[in-house]
Amino acid sequence: MNEQQSPKRTVKEESHRNHRAFGLGLFLIALLIFSLFIVRFGYIAIFKDVKNHNLKAAAQRMYTNTQIITAKRGTIFDANGNAIAQDTSKYTVVAVLSHTMKEPDGKPLYVKDKEHTAQVLAKYLKVKPKQIKKTLNTKGAFQVQFGPAGSNLSVATMEKIKAEKLPGISFIKTPAREYPEGQFASQLVGLAVPKASHGTTKLVGQLGLEATKNKLLSGKNGLKKSINDVYGTQMADSTSQGRPVQNGANITTTLDNSLQHDLETLVGKVYGSAKPAGLTAVIMEAKTGKILAATQRPNYKSDAPAWTNALVQDTYEPGSTMKMLTLAAAIDSGHFNPNATYNSGVWNIGGGRVTDWVTSGWGSISYKEAFYRSSNVGFAHIEQNMGSSTWMTYLKRFGMLKKVGVYGMGGEQAGYTNFKGTLEQTNTAFGQGITVNVMEMIQAFSAIANHGKMVKPYWIQKVTDPKSGKVLKRVKPQTVGHPIKASTAKQVLKYMQGVIYNKVGTGSAYKVDGYRIAGKTGTAQIGGASGYETGSTAYIYSFAGFAPAKDPKYIIYITMKKPTKVNGSAEQTIASITTPLIKDLLEKEKLKTAKEQGLVKLPNLVGMTTAAAQKGMTNKGLIPVVLGSGEKVQAQSLAAGNQVTLHNRVFLLTGGQVKMPDLTGWSQADVSRLAQVLGLKLESSGGGFVNKQNLKKDSVVKPGQILRVTYQDRGSVTAKK
Repeated sequence: MNEQQSPKRTVKEESHRNHRAFGLGLFLIALLIFSLFIVRFGYIAIFKDVKNHNLKAAAQRMYTNTQIITAKRGTIFDANGNAIAQDTSKYTVVAVLSHTMKEPDGKPLYVKDKEHTAQVLAKYLKVKPKQIKKTLNTKGAFQVQFGPAGSNLSVATMEKIKAEKLPGISFIKTPAREYPEGQFASQLVGLAVPKASHGTTKLVGQLGLEATKNKLLSGKNGLKKSINDVYGTQMADSTSQGRPVQNGANITTTLDNSLQHDLETLVGKVYGSAKPAGLTAVIMEAKTGKILAATQRPNYKSDAPAWTNALVQDTYEPGSTMKMLTLAAAIDSGHFNPNATYNSGVWNIGGGRVTDWVTSGWGSISYKEAFYRSSNVGFAHIEQNMGSSTWMTYLKRFGMLKKVGVYGMGGEQAGYTNFKGTLEQTNTAFGQGITVNVMEMIQAFSAIANHGKMVKPYWIQKVTDPKSGKVLKRVKPQTVGHPIKASTAKQVLKYMQGVIYNKVGTGSAYKVDGYRIAGKTGTAQIGGASGYETGSTAYIYSFAGFAPAKDPKYIIYITMKKPTKVNGSAEQTIASITTPLIKDLLEKEKLKTAKEQGLVKLPNLVGMTTAAAQKGMTNKGLIPVVLGSGEKVQAQSLAAGNQVTLHNRVFLLTGGQVKMPDLTGWSQADVSRLAQVLGLKLESSGGGFVNKQNLKKDSVVKPGQILRVTYQDRGSVTAKK
């Protein structure tokens, strides 16, 4: 019996051992796998890396919010502190059509009543309701826009549409550039347009100062990074990182607001009536080179737009205004005898001929009379008498044939002459066979007006930091040469008066009642690939005027190319621009003493009671504007000791609650200063003086608020003190 049971026990024991071995092996395998997992997870936890992918960085990227802070483009100002180029916003109308767009309570966020919506939008978009309704009936569209009519809308138009409370109507905001003074040195100031780049839209200069100083005006965008939770809220224990925004620098020009507007009006009138191919005009201080006003037609706003700055990028043969420089060179080098005579009309020289504008001439006349009459033959003789090498030396002394390099005027083309052969060398003496640009000429003229000292033209006064007001660059008057002696300049000015007042002078049309000026006329043929153009008006007419004659303070230089409808003479047409401007300048010059100008020295008002400061300012003929509810003046907008003109606004900060004044009739300069003093964000449209404001009179204002104003022309606004 025992012998029969023994094999069975042995089998059972063997089976049991096998089960234990299998279980132990399975346990060891599981333990090994678990250990591997522990090691792997430990490695990932410690080193945050999977297959060379940094998990920590990936998680940070997933929950990091990156926000680009767009830099504000710098503002361009005229010499009076008025903004002539500034940032604003434009809006595009969007109409949502999809019926899936609803608020949680079921209220529609789509266009519900298409007929009513079309009728309302038509009032603002200047499109027929039928056309808008057709767009609103676009099948299958989630949302629609309305093309050019619904784009580039002003803030004012956007707000009017918004006030209609049309369901489904929203707006896309884009940065834009505003030129509130309108036709105001448009080609010099230039143009900036929005361009999309790397997911953001920024303003980029395309023309003029906006283009040449684009980097300076643009600034640098800021960047803000923060760690957010799954709901987009910044984590409590995280800190914002990134880089601060650097707004673009502000640029102040030398352009006088009133004079520039007057010049634009007069030039625009001539351009419209005479219809020339081109017209340029510059007014410059003779002693400093400061450009007070400058313009051209056509410009980029014209019906047939131009995309160059004609003052430096267009070259031309100047004609007889060059005779001023020839005369100066001959006198300075000792080769001019005013009383010597020659035979006028025609002179055969160098295998060709030089002719006077009256080809029959005036018989035998003196060289002095040659200047008055603008005789080409006379100046051909003068050039030959002093020699071509001497003449070229003076051309270079006067800065001809090289770039002037006016700060803020890019793409300059320098003048040129082949200057080979007797005939061509002689032609340059009366402004043919040589090209120049406007800045080259007016720079050379300054030597005659300024006792032989030649000054560089400039139209940028300073570049400032928009936050601190610190001057980053200041452009100062610069002497660039002494091409002639003071005694020479004096003699040339005397002969230039003869052009205007001598009975045989060509410039009698340029006389200014009550004042004596000096000047020189010019009529130049227009060269081309196949020779000079022909036709009764195929010329560039010009005039350089110096005022007053004895010791010029101003130079005005006008060029007019190929007028097609001249009423009277070309001289009379150009004089319709120069005469009123010169008269206005010289009348203002009479009033330029502190007493006559009504200048007041500003006292220190800090610490005075508000009532006493107000009374003191009023008694001095100033307009005090109290900002605050305090009883004493804590700060004043203009520092003590400054000379300010009568009826100027002075801001008195008294602390406490600040209420918005009535801005009706305020100038752009005053509004800009107010916004700066109160820390307001200024948005404006139009030009002239304030007639509307979004922040109501006596409403409490706080830093950071948007002050939105609309300007209108002087005549339609009554100023409020």
